[in-house]
Amino acid sequence: MFRKPFLNAVAASVYISIVSSFMFYGSKLFPKEDTLLAPIAMLSLFTLSAAVMGYLFLYQPLMLFLDGNKKKAVDFFLRTVAVFSAITILVFVLLLI
Repeated sequence: MFRKPFLNAVAASVYISIVSSFMFYGSKLFPKEDTLLAPIAMLSLFTLSAAVMGYLFLYQPLMLFLDGNKKKAVDFFLRTVAVFSAITILVFVLLLI
């Protein structure tokens, strides 16, 4: 059961890396002038990110919970958060090195 929370946390980190890379390198590709599309794009990205993270962190624990496996649901969620926390700490450590 540990493998799936690990994969979910890694998938969340990969998604964040893709979005961050797009924002970092995209600033060089897109025009600098302000347009109405910029805030629309940012709010759309925020909404998409909330949906993706919600799916990765909550979908499977919710399914377990609704099936009556409350302890497994909480365990699954906490394992996903723990692995994601470890990945986040690793990123900060690498940033400081």
